[in-house]
Amino acid sequence: MMTKLLKTLLHTVLAVAALTSCLGASAQEAVIRKNLAERVPQMPKIDEVSKTGMPGLYELRVNGSDILYTDSEGNYLIQGALIDTKLRRNLTEERMDKLTAVDFAALPIKDAFTVVRGNGKRKLAVFEDPNCPYCKHFERDLQAVNNVTIHMFLLPILGHDSPEKSKNVWCAKDRAKAWQDLMLKDAAPPAATCDTGALTRNLAFATRYKITGTPTLFFADGSRVPGYIDAQQVEKQLAAAK
Repeated sequence: MMTKLLKTLLHTVLAVAALTSCLGASAQEAVIRKNLAERVPQMPKIDEVSKTGMPGLYELRVNGSDILYTDSEGNYLIQGALIDTKLRRNLTEERMDKLTAVDFAALPIKDAFTVVRGNGKRKLAVFEDPNCPYCKHFERDLQAVNNVTIHMFLLPILGHDSPEKSKNVWCAKDRAKAWQDLMLKDAAPPAATCDTGALTRNLAFATRYKITGTPTLFFADGSRVPGYIDAQQVEKQLAAAK
């Protein structure tokens, strides 16, 4: 009887402690939101407030996937990377990667053209600009990667004529050939017209998922690689994404 009573009391104490902790966290979040709204009126809407591994430091998620930091009173606002020096990890970068991760199966493949090499079993999606020198280097290296399906998303964000070049590639009869000729041989495709809504949607997708540079690669496991990597690194990523 006594054991049962003690268990009941213990469960009650734990429940009260959990509720108190929850209410405390909620109150702390309210203080942070209130103070920052009053003191920094130009600040974007705060989507989420959460504790970090550093005592007294809180993470603020704004604009969907942007990260800021503050103290428990909202007296200070910090923009930058939070580094775990013991584990040598960029915690901000890791958090951003999670927030901007893309479900590969949910990629808008209809807005890309596809290149299949070999058995095509491995999957890769790439966002590229026709005026991007790193993209041209990447395309040359990519020729050595076989047994892969590549979904190529045109993302005209760099040069004044990037939209025109992208349009001509997208409207070409053989998009893959037009793209390869442009990137590997500097042979621009002839002027062409068609529905280019895909390019507009690609730009919107890039804004939503913070794709700010080219090339940007996505692998089947949702992992993202911003920037140029060579064929050996692509092979390593493809193997890890299985």
